Amino acid sequence: MSSASSRTMRVAVIDSDSGFLRVLTRRFESNGWEYRVFSSAVPADELIAMRLDALVVDMNALGPHAWDFLQRVSSMVPDLGTVVCSQATLAQRIRGLRLGADDWISKPCHPEEVLARIEAVSRRRRRSRPPVDVGPMVAGEIEIRADQFQAFVSGQGLGLTRREFELLQTLADTSGRVIEREDIYQRVWGYTMAHGDRSVDVFVRKLRAKLDQASPGWDYIHTHFGVGYRFEAETRADPQRGAAEVPAPDGGIDAEGAEDLPGADGEAHGSDVAARLEMLADEAGSISASHA
Repeated sequence: MSSASSRTMRVAVIDSDSGFLRVLTRRFESNGWEYRVFSSAVPADELIAMRLDALVVDMNALGPHAWDFLQRVSSMVPDLGTVVCSQATLAQRIRGLRLGADDWISKPCHPEEVLARIEAVSRRRRRSRPPVDVGPMVAGEIEIRADQFQAFVSGQGLGLTRREFELLQTLADTSGRVIEREDIYQRVWGYTMAHGDRSVDVFVRKLRAKLDQASPGWDYIHTHFGVGYRFEAETRADPQRGAAEVPAPDGGIDAEGAEDLPGADGEAHGSDVAARLEMLADEAGSISASHA
């Protein structure tokens, strides 16, 4: 049973698969969710009026303008969590994420997984909404601004992607305490970390590199090998030392080296490649649709 029963969700589904819709809407009803079902694209202003928590879309139901619809909804309704549920190639999934989808599930899929993904997207959206009238958080030389989803040093933005900012904010919110990787993943990604997943390590290394470039005289993210990470602004004895010299915890692989892993360890190899693909999709979020 889904955990969403404690909170009423409002969901719209755009899909023409009657069999899938029948099973999915039964799950919605059993969890007390409110939902609307459409067989084709819905104007963005109507979606706004519905005050939805999430939108589930099968790209095949949107016709030849599916990609335009996805981009338009993502830009016009930025608070709406969008889950694409459609059979697709890897390139299509990456393109969808670049255009604004929060998650992509390939059909055929279990309806309970769809509900779990909707819940995860909704949690991430709620967490990412900045508190009202909360000022910036300052640590060392960096200023973390939740209202802009960005960090700054001397007024210059670090160019963080949304995922990198969510990771930084999660670590900074627990400054001085060690957070286990599994806990970080749960808070940032919104669901339980799979065994062998290196996404946290990959994104920490990317975030460290940007912090080092902008603020070379400080250390912010500290590794606790075999456990996780701790955020604390500390002056660096040697400002020339960069993040590249910090070893990846537990044999973690930097993003640039994920494809070079030997194929003997299939599980680890697959998880590192998956983490790199997610990182690339995350970074591409700022790329215009013409480059998608």
